[in-house]
Amino acid sequence: MDQSKDVVSARRIGTYVAVGDSFTEGLQDPYPDDPDRFRGWADRLAEHLAAHNPGLRYANLAVRGKLLRQIVADQVPAAVEMRPDLVTFCAGGNDIIRPGTDPDALAVEFDDAVRRLRGCGADVVVFTGFDPRDHRVGSRRLRGKAATYNMHLRAIADRRGCAVVDLWSLMPVFGDARAWHEDRLHLSPEGHRRMALRVAEVIGVPVEGDWREPWPDDVPPVGRLTMYREDLRWARTHLLPWIGRRATGRSSGDGRAPKRPTPLPL
Repeated sequence: MDQSKDVVSARRIGTYVAVGDSFTEGLQDPYPDDPDRFRGWADRLAEHLAAHNPGLRYANLAVRGKLLRQIVADQVPAAVEMRPDLVTFCAGGNDIIRPGTDPDALAVEFDDAVRRLRGCGADVVVFTGFDPRDHRVGSRRLRGKAATYNMHLRAIADRRGCAVVDLWSLMPVFGDARAWHEDRLHLSPEGHRRMALRVAEVIGVPVEGDWREPWPDDVPPVGRLTMYREDLRWARTHLLPWIGRRATGRSSGDGRAPKRPTPLPL
């Protein structure tokens, strides 16, 4: 992976394209002047890149709720046409949390997408998934499936010459509740800020700040009753609507266009 990082950082990046789902779209990190427009780690990474690459053009094709096959069908061809120097590619998380998903089959589709992105001359950064063990979302049963998919992603990155952002290993920094929005699925603004710093570190882009910086020690311990009430509120507010969309074949990204479909200067 060190060799991949050197490849990414050794040349000027003129165009950066972000491909993925809600994680890359930047959900739950709103811009201060527009709460309906999300920033996220990819926008923040583009800002870090632009500081070293004047005139950087940036496109973000990610759309919340998208499955891997949808990302591969819609976003990957668009990214290839842009002839980018750098692509960040994170996909498959929405598939993994669905019952019956085969991580081996997902990996075959992911690999073909990486092949196409690398074929257009882009450096590609791929992401493993977070370890679900530390999330209070009833997802520990997904751990084996997520780990299998992650191993495939690492093998694909090695074979295709990609850098890897290993989200699984980012605990305990991202194990802190303050790294996450109350929906427990998306990063908080501070989580997104730290994620951008981590991705910049992986690809060798100098930045100010350290994603490993200790969290302020100012959070009182949470009692079991409070935790139980939070779990009930989370289930009503976030889990039940998600189940309702799955049951009716709907997605939070239905009818939604990418927030930044064209590579433009920041």
